[in-house]
Amino acid sequence: PGVLSLKMPGVSPYDAGMKKSSYDAHVRAHKSLYNRVLEQAGFDAAVVYAGHPGLHFLDDNHYPFKVNPLFKAWLPVLDAPDSFVIQRAGQPPVLVYCQPVDYWHAVPADPDPFWADRFDVKIVHTLDQARQFMPEGKVAFLGEASDDILAWGFSEVNPERVLNTLHFARAWKSEYELECMAEASRIGVAGHRAAREAFEAGLSEFEIHLAYARATGHDDHGLPYQNIIALNEHAAILHYMTLKREAPEEIRSFLIDAGGSFHGYASDITRTYAKSDGVFADLVAEVDTVQQALCNALRPGLNYVTLHEQATHDLAGVLERAEIILCDADEAVSSGLATCFFPHGLGHFLGLQVHDVGGFMGNESGTYVAPPEAYPTLRLTRTVEASHVMTIEPGLYFIRQLLEPLREGKAAKNVNWTLVDALYPFGGIRIEDNVVVTAGAPRNLTREAFSQEH
Repeated sequence: PGVLSLKMPGVSPYDAGMKKSSYDAHVRAHKSLYNRVLEQAGFDAAVVYAGHPGLHFLDDNHYPFKVNPLFKAWLPVLDAPDSFVIQRAGQPPVLVYCQPVDYWHAVPADPDPFWADRFDVKIVHTLDQARQFMPEGKVAFLGEASDDILAWGFSEVNPERVLNTLHFARAWKSEYELECMAEASRIGVAGHRAAREAFEAGLSEFEIHLAYARATGHDDHGLPYQNIIALNEHAAILHYMTLKREAPEEIRSFLIDAGGSFHGYASDITRTYAKSDGVFADLVAEVDTVQQALCNALRPGLNYVTLHEQATHDLAGVLERAEIILCDADEAVSSGLATCFFPHGLGHFLGLQVHDVGGFMGNESGTYVAPPEAYPTLRLTRTVEASHVMTIEPGLYFIRQLLEPLREGKAAKNVNWTLVDALYPFGGIRIEDNVVVTAGAPRNLTREAFSQEH
């Protein structure tokens, strides 16, 4: 597969598949949000710092730069360290944009009108030069601050009452953000298609990863998270990232959890494939059916915990029908047996971060809503609302560390060990889509992207 290009001849790369009007509306809404937060929290201004790449320990090389998500919520700029967005109450946002005089490293490109038109742009060449544009009064600094920046005398650094409101609000996506996430889904799906072809050709995990990167146009740093490329029993390691260079002698199964990125917004997509027909292939089809029903059940007002509980019961039903467990689904759920096969949460918020913030917040004051004791790994406990975007990723796994202890306990009689032993070499199954909650039927960004011609 060829490299996916997001640039259009004669057009700003920021206009590829995007509407300027939706970005302008996004910035206006973001400005209004900040003004409300500043008034409620008693601040005159907020300063959002892009960040600075840190040094490796005992080394003079920097870690790859990861921009502050609060900064990229304002504008699609991911590679301008030591830049700032300043929002004074009731005034247009100011962008202090750092373009160092540097021949050792690439310098951030000139401001693009797509995003720069919404800001009062101030170009600086050093961090010290940025100080002259810092607002006076009671100022909240948002970001990771060095000692040098702290010496500038901000009133508070990362005040909780400000962050709580911003994080709670991040669950609602603007039209611009949904456009970015749809594009990130299309990029991710291009990679998934290439990865499946590489799997079917018998390539190694590392070679499958390279095929994915080539099809998406992402290098490792550009990926929203490190790819999970798991052949055979490696799929039983939930965050497997080792990438073996040699293909196994026998390839039985393939699990890929990998996403795309666009303007700093992520997609997070998982698929599982069987090399041949049989019990494992049948299980993949069953999990896909369960997953689609869960996606389609998303409606405003539904508590995500309730959906996770439904997922656990539905997956226990798959195990029961396949005779992997020898009790009914209700007993498997109530006894905790089902969680030995489905040990993680159903999903999480998605957006500027892969595991986006706010999943445990009951309100914008930051009230913590803990996951149920029976499901401690659940990452989302909120009631979902229209314009929320989340992942739906049920799975069934054959994990020796979780299942083998059951052989000597009361639950042993409820497990078909002959079948479990036969399925250990396949690892497990996970299927994950990215879904937008709407006032009616949900919008599945992942299936939408897979349905498009390529």
